[in-house]
Amino acid sequence: MVQPNINQQEKWVKGLERRNFARLAGLTGAPEAEPRLILWPEAAVPDYLEDEPWAAQRLARLLGPRDLLMTGGVAIEWDRQGNAIGARNSMFVLDARARLLDRYDKAHLVPYGEYLPMRPILSAMGLSRLAPGDLDFWPGPGPRSFVLPGFGTVGVQICYEIIFSGHVLDRAHRPAFLFNPSNDAWFGPSGPPQHLAQTRLRAIEEGIAVVRATPTGISAVIDPDGRLVASLPQGRAGAIERRLDGPRPPTPFSSHGNLLPMLFAALLVLAAFAHRRFAR
Repeated sequence: MVQPNINQQEKWVKGLERRNFARLAGLTGAPEAEPRLILWPEAAVPDYLEDEPWAAQRLARLLGPRDLLMTGGVAIEWDRQGNAIGARNSMFVLDARARLLDRYDKAHLVPYGEYLPMRPILSAMGLSRLAPGDLDFWPGPGPRSFVLPGFGTVGVQICYEIIFSGHVLDRAHRPAFLFNPSNDAWFGPSGPPQHLAQTRLRAIEEGIAVVRATPTGISAVIDPDGRLVASLPQGRAGAIERRLDGPRPPTPFSSHGNLLPMLFAALLVLAAFAHRRFAR
């Protein structure tokens, strides 16, 4: 897992593109005897991997024959006339032959960041998205698991999707671990620790390991009990190489979701009414 320490101001500067890629490539390291699953952050590459074959080929040259790369990027939606009409905040799976094996599209989008609500009205008032670009992002269908040749199954939640308790896994196809590529460079010094804490809760709830890859920190490997196995602090470039613990058996929360806390809340309300009645 790679943390390049590329901040939000540097990410989209044209003159820094080569330097940014060299930093990602250097931290990825050389192929090894064992196959590697390499994890890069949200929006790690500014290129359009589905529409620019040279960009996928450049990434593939970093990989060994059995390596796979999971990286954040952008997918463009086109109309029949070839006009770009939308975009997806996506995570791509790439192999050493530059083949795009799969793609996950972020489902929970950030209003005003990734799309402009009520665009006809607000754009007429001179408002625009906070993130760079003219196209609104479109949401994906939600949690799903990917089969990675040689590595088993993985679930993906991009950035703040991980905060939605009970909505982070494809329960019909429970993955071996969860990958959370994120861009916490937006959130200042206090946001990343809070985001990490919420991610640890998801690991505990679901009984599954989570790997977070961010551009500037805090990146981490979290075991199925919510413990930090390894982490990289904010503002430091680095990489983590580890074997992951397998998932625990499904927890009660993993089986029943938010029904359990709702039942507990209802019991507390009933207990409060009962206490009040008997106190009288």
